[in-house]
Amino acid sequence: MATRGRKPKPSALKKLEGNPGKRPVNNNEPKLSKKAPRCPSWLEPEAKKEWRRMAKTLEEIGVLTQVDAAAFAGYCQAYARWKEAEEFLSKHGTIFKTPSGYIQQVPQVSIAQTYLKVMKDFCSEFGLTPSARSRIHVDTVQTETQDPMEDILKVIK
Repeated sequence: MATRGRKPKPSALKKLEGNPGKRPVNNNEPKLSKKAPRCPSWLEPEAKKEWRRMAKTLEEIGVLTQVDAAAFAGYCQAYARWKEAEEFLSKHGTIFKTPSGYIQQVPQVSIAQTYLKVMKDFCSEFGLTPSARSRIHVDTVQTETQDPMEDILKVIK
C-alpha cells in the first residue's frame, strides 16, 4: 500500500530542529541506543575513511544507531564512488574525441552526478544537508534527565 505525501522525518531530527511544524512527535517510536554500528569490512577504503569521519558525530546527535548500518554504508560507498569519479574528471577532463572525430562526454560525468544525487538523498535522511542543518537548534533539545528547574535558573542568571 503506497503512502501519500512526504515521508515522516525521524523524531530525533524533529527534536533537534525544535519541531518547527508543531506536529505531534511520535512518542511511541522505537527507542534505539545512540551507538553507531561497526564499519562493514566490505566497504571501499575511501568509504571506510568517510565512515570514520562522520560516524561519531552522527552518533553523538542521535541519528546514527545500530539499525542504520545499511543506509550509512550506502552513503559512504556513494561518497567513495563520487570522489573517484571526480578525481578522474580532475585528471582527465570531461570530454574526449572519439576515433571518428566526434567530441563526447566521458562516462565519469554522469557517474559523478548519479552518486552525488545518491549522497544527497542519504544526507537528507541523516540531516546532513545545509538546509537540514539550518533548521537544527541543538540548544533546544530536552533530555529526559534534564530538570525543568535548571531552565528557570539559567534564565535568572
